[in-house]
Amino acid sequence: MNPLNRTSQPANTYTERIIQFGEGNFLRAFANWMIHEMNKKVGFDAGVVAIQPIDQGLIKILNDQDGLYTLYLNGIKNGEAISEHEIIDCIQRGINPYEHYDAYLAIADNPDLRFAISNTTEAGIAYNANDRLNDAPPSSFPAKLTALLHKRFQYFNGASDKGLIVIPCELIDRNGDNLKKIILQYAKDWSLGDEFVEWINEDNIFCNTLVDRIVPGYPRDKMDAITQELGYTDNLVVEGEQFHLWVIEGPETVKEEMPAEACGLNIVFTDNMEPYRTRKVRILNGAHTSLVPVGYLYGIDRVRESLEDEVVGGFLKDAVFKEICPTLDLPEAELNQFANDVIDRFRNPYLEHALISISLNSTSKYKTRVLPSVLEYIKRKGELPQRLLFSLAALIAFYKGDRNGEDIPLKDDQSALEFFKTQWVTNNIPGIVKATLENTNFWGEDLTQYKDLEQTVIKNLENILSKGMQTALKEFLN
Repeated sequence: MNPLNRTSQPANTYTERIIQFGEGNFLRAFANWMIHEMNKKVGFDAGVVAIQPIDQGLIKILNDQDGLYTLYLNGIKNGEAISEHEIIDCIQRGINPYEHYDAYLAIADNPDLRFAISNTTEAGIAYNANDRLNDAPPSSFPAKLTALLHKRFQYFNGASDKGLIVIPCELIDRNGDNLKKIILQYAKDWSLGDEFVEWINEDNIFCNTLVDRIVPGYPRDKMDAITQELGYTDNLVVEGEQFHLWVIEGPETVKEEMPAEACGLNIVFTDNMEPYRTRKVRILNGAHTSLVPVGYLYGIDRVRESLEDEVVGGFLKDAVFKEICPTLDLPEAELNQFANDVIDRFRNPYLEHALISISLNSTSKYKTRVLPSVLEYIKRKGELPQRLLFSLAALIAFYKGDRNGEDIPLKDDQSALEFFKTQWVTNNIPGIVKATLENTNFWGEDLTQYKDLEQTVIKNLENILSKGMQTALKEFLN
């Protein structure tokens, strides 16, 4: 069977307009797929040069396949479970700067270069005081990018139209701002001059982003069947879900240069990404955290099964649409669409997401993902969000560590585990609830101050423990 490359499979060649730091599964299933879509549907003509950001990576395999790989997208699309695949051809070549640093720096001389994209893990956008301009290469990603930008500044004599649009995808808050800050620090450390600093500030655009697509990665356990289906060997097959969202915070000019809307991509260009970050944390992450103790104590082990269960699924949908969405400030239709997408993602038959794996650090997750919705609901409605507080009672029951006589493998900060262990020894439910709600280390404030909140949680917890989650939840919903 032939290996995948540009000799065995037809593929397009594009102008190298994008430098990409990172060649891993996420970028190939996310950003490269979107570039591929824009190339295919609206003639974006954007080729990618992929840079291996660390010493060990996939660039050799990528070059062996001439930048080609097969992407499988699996999930709910237009209400149906769909698995589809195609060859992605936007990557033109890859460079390992640890072996070919001159070739890496030579990219700076390309007059067509316009974008820089990165995903170098959350630890990638970091300052290393030991990096130097004459290192070949510097160790950190920001230092490598600084060296490239400085060479470009010199080669084009500081031309204002030769700056780059930098779009990092690392999962840290204000990723573009943080990356720019580190680059300016290197400019100072390396004495690169005021004119270079001015060029960075005035002629390069650093976008903050929010990225969202589940990418399970290389489907090792299915590769024999996949190879038979494809009819060629591909060492870089990658799987992703159907859903995708890329929120890019930057000036209007970025939107004008990326024809995403014309081909129906879910890329949001905005001058303020915070409402979208809040939406994701509250709806997607908040729904996960609200579901875990309820579904798990109900006797369900996986997210998809929870949604397929009429009782648990109904509880979660009502919590999302009736108690979380009303606390957010985006247009109602936009919130409902995102929430429906989340429900579809939870129902994805191609992904098996264990509730117990999501339960890690549930107390801190409830604080950051769910509690803001609880407090905002009280503020806006003047009443308690009953479903989110039922979930809080279920969370306290979850930390008792028992599901129908079976030990729950609790994983949390040691202080949190010790707190609940000490409380559950008493078996005094009102006392346990009071101590939990008063624990400012958990919540940042005393939750007993909110009218009727303590009594509501006590009542729910007593029902869960005396009747079992299945009966308690059905009675709650009725």
